[in-house]
Amino acid sequence: MSFIRGPKDFWAGVLFIAVGLATVVIASNYPMGTAARMGPGYFPRALGSLLMILGLFSAIRGLRTPGEPISRWFIRPFITLVSVVAFGLVVDKLGMALATVLLVVASSAASPEFRLREALISGIILAVVCVVVFIKLLGITLPIWPSFS
Repeated sequence: MSFIRGPKDFWAGVLFIAVGLATVVIASNYPMGTAARMGPGYFPRALGSLLMILGLFSAIRGLRTPGEPISRWFIRPFITLVSVVAFGLVVDKLGMALATVLLVVASSAASPEFRLREALISGIILAVVCVVVFIKLLGITLPIWPSFS
């Protein structure tokens, strides 16, 4: 018999504890303040602590209550996550238009129904909309095209 009876609850709890701990550690560099005069580190520490407590309860539940096993992991959903992170990393260098097209094409590749032509057309349309809305109308200071300097 396995020590972990409810793997989904247990590993979700471990993930909550890890994220909460990382939040508290990162926020430890910020001044805490007081309850009456909260500093920039007050809310992240409180939220991280609550997340760790929630994770502890979930992990304990996974040890005590039987549950379903974790299903097989699929790589395709991670392609979308990686493409969004990549967009954030390259938008300053490649410009809003090109980075948006690359984001849409890369995210579309996660679908089993992926067609390059449709993804490119969708990416171009979305890039035009993003440039008009975010850069022209809202005045966000991002380059539209790549800078080669």
